[in-house]
Amino acid sequence: MDRPYIICHMLTSLNSKISGPYMETPEAGPARGLYEVFYEKLETQAWLSGRVTTEEAFTNWRKPNLDPDAPVHPREDYAAVPDATFFHVVIDASGRVGWISNTIDYENRGPAHVIEVLTGKASDSYVSYLREHSISYIFAGEEDLDLLLAAQKLAQLFGIERLAVSGGGLINGSFLNAGLIDELSLVVAPVLDDDTSSNTTFERPSGLPSTPPSGFSLISADIVEGDTLWLRYQAQPQRTRLP
Repeated sequence: MDRPYIICHMLTSLNSKISGPYMETPEAGPARGLYEVFYEKLETQAWLSGRVTTEEAFTNWRKPNLDPDAPVHPREDYAAVPDATFFHVVIDASGRVGWISNTIDYENRGPAHVIEVLTGKASDSYVSYLREHSISYIFAGEEDLDLLLAAQKLAQLFGIERLAVSGGGLINGSFLNAGLIDELSLVVAPVLDDDTSSNTTFERPSGLPSTPPSGFSLISADIVEGDTLWLRYQAQPQRTRLP
C-alpha cells in the first residue's frame, strides 16, 4: 500500500455524537480518560484533524500574521524538520490556521511536528508564513482537496505508515467518502444526547458524490470502566461508487 494505514479514532455518545452537552456528563467521564489510553494502543506515527478542530482546540482561532512582501516560494512540498518522527497533520485547504509554533504537545502524546495539507487556494504569503515558522506542508489538489494524494505524500515524504484520523464529522466523512478508512476505533460513552447543534462521527460534505454503505468486520469489543465500550472494526473491500 502506497499510503498509510488509516484508523478513524473517535469518542462518541451512544447515538454517535462527537461533541455536545454529553461530554460534560458523569457517564462520559471514564470514556474521555480512556480515549487517550486507547489511542496509544493504536501505535500511529501521526494524527490528523481538520482546520476547525485545530483552531478550536489548539490555536484559539488565531489569525496568521501574513506579510504581503514575503518572498514567494515554489509550489512544492516542504519538509521543515527532516528528522521528525511524530506528526500532527492539519487539513487546511486554503491556508487559514495561525501558528506560533511548529509543534503541538497534546495530552501524553509528546511533541508532534505540524504538517499542513494545502491546496492551490493557499496564498503565497501563507506558504511563506509556514516557512517562517518551520512548518511542513504538502499540496494536494488545486481547487478541490485530493485526500488520496495527501495520504500518499504523507507516506512518501514523511514515512508515515499508520495515521489516526480524529477530525470533525466532515473531515471523517471526507475520508470515508474517498475510501480511505481502513479501521474504526470507537470509544463509546454510555449516554445519549439529542442536541441538534453537534455533529456525528461521519457526515458527507456537500458537493461530494454519494457512495454505497461501507461494511466493516468486528475486530474486538471491550467493556471497560464505567460501562464504556471500545469497539474496533476492520473495513471490508470497497463497493462500487454510486453514479
